[in-house]
Amino acid sequence: MDKEDLCFTPATKLVELIAKKKLSPVELMDTVLERAEALNPKLNAIATWTADQARDRAKKAEQAVMKGKKLGALHGIPITLKDVLFTKGVKTMSGSHIFSSRVPDVDAPTAERLQAAGGISIGKTTVPELAWKGCGDSPLTGISHNPWKLGYNAGGSSTGAAIFSAAGVGPLHQGSDGAGSVRMPAGFCGVYGLKPSFGRIPTYPPVAADQISHMGPLTRTVADSALMLNAMAGPDDRDPTSLEGPVPDYLKALDKGIKGLRIAYSPNLGYLKVDEEVAGPVAKAVKAFEELGAHVEQVDNPGWGDPTEMELFFYSSWYAATVGPILHKWERYMDPGLVACVQAGLGGSAGEYVRMRLRRFEYADRVQAFFGKYDLLLTPTLSVAAFRAGDLIPSHWEQHSWDWIRWAGFSYPFNLTWNPAATCPCGFTPAGLPVGIQIVGRRFRDDTVLQASRAFEKARPWAQVRPKL
Repeated sequence: MDKEDLCFTPATKLVELIAKKKLSPVELMDTVLERAEALNPKLNAIATWTADQARDRAKKAEQAVMKGKKLGALHGIPITLKDVLFTKGVKTMSGSHIFSSRVPDVDAPTAERLQAAGGISIGKTTVPELAWKGCGDSPLTGISHNPWKLGYNAGGSSTGAAIFSAAGVGPLHQGSDGAGSVRMPAGFCGVYGLKPSFGRIPTYPPVAADQISHMGPLTRTVADSALMLNAMAGPDDRDPTSLEGPVPDYLKALDKGIKGLRIAYSPNLGYLKVDEEVAGPVAKAVKAFEELGAHVEQVDNPGWGDPTEMELFFYSSWYAATVGPILHKWERYMDPGLVACVQAGLGGSAGEYVRMRLRRFEYADRVQAFFGKYDLLLTPTLSVAAFRAGDLIPSHWEQHSWDWIRWAGFSYPFNLTWNPAATCPCGFTPAGLPVGIQIVGRRFRDDTVLQASRAFEKARPWAQVRPKL
């Protein structure tokens, strides 16, 4: 195959080729790095390169194959790691001048596990400052670009991960999702993104986000995400919220199908605004689930209530806790929107926070009761398609100093409730920008979300469509 086709080949196929000695890990790495280095000046998806280490590890991976050693599930596969994930000896800057010199002395569990499985990181991918928003720019690394249309938002906060995934720079990309940060960039860039159930993938070191941040994969195929989840999932003593018990083989059960499942489709959750160029392709995509044998029911209002006030309270409180004590020192170097978010969160009391937390649990109870009736929920991934890079809110929407969440209201609820959720590419706007459909499952039923994603992928394939770079 030619070099571009190799770069777009799924990891599930690459690991077979490497194990059978039909593909050299060195050849694969050189080809991926060549494409990465050629495209990154246009896309700005890498914050810190680890290309030299990657080439060295690829040579060792090749030697292991030739010597007949036991190979990991990701042996020799190029990956990227998000620039908020702690990586021992490699900068973790979080897109901020505050941490521009930070070099951790410990690997996060996700970094450990992906590399232990044989994955080889080519670098740390770009993020908005402190991963605070769903847009792909930061004061430290500048603007990152959507590969479908340069100059347009690639989403955040797993920005560079989604960009390189869509651009065919390696098959596996690690992200994290505290308010939609896997699903939003995946939606804008036309790739698959999975936020598993909270605790499925351990998080360390802890962050001041009150148990909403989930690790997850961004890939071009559902099978690659299942493969990646197999490697990332499982308990870790450093994270007391990580789920105990053996990790299922998500890849093995992937093609179970969705015949007979009860699926709700909510176009707006009863309170969200959605642009028609997004709503139209999503509504058409829902029909595929009926064709696959599921029982689909439109539910205009699930009855949970509007969580926006709660979401904004928590979001500003968490960033106030993180940055508030040092705001006076760093404010002039920071994203103005993040500064406004922090300032909004500085006035809350401990009593207010506890009362709001109780509201969150009550909200989660209503959501889980809904999933007592339905196996899955379908919604748009986002209310809008990608818009001009550098803007916080699309120009045709009401503006705000920091509340970008208004156009991303479909993702955040399921961070609060810990339900697994994924986004699948489901079409394009008239301007050729990707549109995503979100698939939400019952807590702990990551397998059902993956199976539904795979069934939809087979019915409405997307991976063969590539941005013209």
